[in-house]
Amino acid sequence: MKAVILWTQDPPERDAKLAKDELKTKKEGVKHLKVIVEIACASSPHHLMAVRQAYCSLFDCSLEEDIVSTVSPPLRKLLLGLVSSYRYDKELVDNMIAKSEAATLHEAIKTKQLDHDQVVWILSTRNVFQLRATFDYYKLHYGKPIDKDIMSCGKGDLESLLKMVIWCIHFPEKHFAEVIRDSIMGLGTDEDSLTRAIVTRAEIDTMKIRGEYNMMYNDSLDNAVTGDTSGDYRNFLMTLLGAKI
Repeated sequence: MKAVILWTQDPPERDAKLAKDELKTKKEGVKHLKVIVEIACASSPHHLMAVRQAYCSLFDCSLEEDIVSTVSPPLRKLLLGLVSSYRYDKELVDNMIAKSEAATLHEAIKTKQLDHDQVVWILSTRNVFQLRATFDYYKLHYGKPIDKDIMSCGKGDLESLLKMVIWCIHFPEKHFAEVIRDSIMGLGTDEDSLTRAIVTRAEIDTMKIRGEYNMMYNDSLDNAVTGDTSGDYRNFLMTLLGAKI
């Protein structure tokens, strides 16, 4: 079973393989880029470095090289910034910088220069705690959450990718709740996305994802997963979610 294999793999190698599989599909849109954003923005800087090293060892090329060869600008520019950096991982926040960079981001959104070098630099280099403070200042001073303002610029691929980046940094549990929801809605189940979301977040923030799912969709995560899966696959996912089978 693919879910069990994914669970038993070394996490950096697992994520490197997931990234490779998505990049080599060369799909349109941003759905297949979710795994790269998750690795870069919803994981620790140490994990990102380990994934990059595993990628080179497994595929004899770098993650950055494959992004360049398969992703078109301006998405390429943002993704390269995200995977190439090494964020400081301690809880250090400078409120003056947060206020200044919230203004920089607001100006870029207002002028629809979402791929501006300064935007990419802020999102790809500041530590997670600093960015969360920046996003909080943004909402406080400009009246709307930054992701809402970004989506008001349009519904293109860059806007969708930036929203994904913001959520993975600020509310990773909200991002993964949405991934799970999208995977089970409509005809059929996107088992790859559902498996990835549950396996990669097991023992990290499953309880937060449970709570967020309930708030976002007024439904329990257990009900959603059991209603759309069956057999050993369902039992395995429910075990990872910590549910009673």
